[in-house]
Amino acid sequence: MKDTKTELKFFSVPEWKKEEKYLREQHKNGWEFVNVSGFGLYHFKKCQPKDVVYQLDYNPDSVSNKTEYVQMFSDCGWEYLQNFVGYSYFRKDASEVGDNEEIFCDDESRLDMMKRVFTGRMIPLLVIFFCLIIPQMISQNMMDSPVNRGLGIVFCCMFVLYLGVFISFAVSYWNYYKSIHR
Repeated sequence: MKDTKTELKFFSVPEWKKEEKYLREQHKNGWEFVNVSGFGLYHFKKCQPKDVVYQLDYNPDSVSNKTEYVQMFSDCGWEYLQNFVGYSYFRKDASEVGDNEEIFCDDESRLDMMKRVFTGRMIPLLVIFFCLIIPQMISQNMMDSPVNRGLGIVFCCMFVLYLGVFISFAVSYWNYYKSIHR
């Protein structure tokens, strides 16, 4: 039997909760998270099944003051695992986690993390969307040749994909915002 495994998984920008749940389920099934690399390659090693809580924090600035950043979470009992594209991964045995304990002490802190995600991830995507995809989609559809029609279809597909990402993030953000501001 293999002692390691790698799975290809993709979580969109606002799906950090889904990713945390995935990592927790893997650990419950006897697969301890080692790291994530490449484009969604999750690496695990065989372990005793155990309930372990995983938490993610989006903080691209954490690399500049990594020692203090990691120590802050370590003082609260969270084990630092890695940084990957701006997200920091932490874990803690579920028996040591209090009711609803998270690495964020309040809802406003979680909302602040979502704002950092928006600034770090969504703004560059919006720039690409408005400065590249939309102009190219329009210009390719205005020219009448098979190549331009093909490129027009490619840019239309990219338009739909980007729009889906924006809507997904906006809905996640809005739902979370509404849940803490009732």
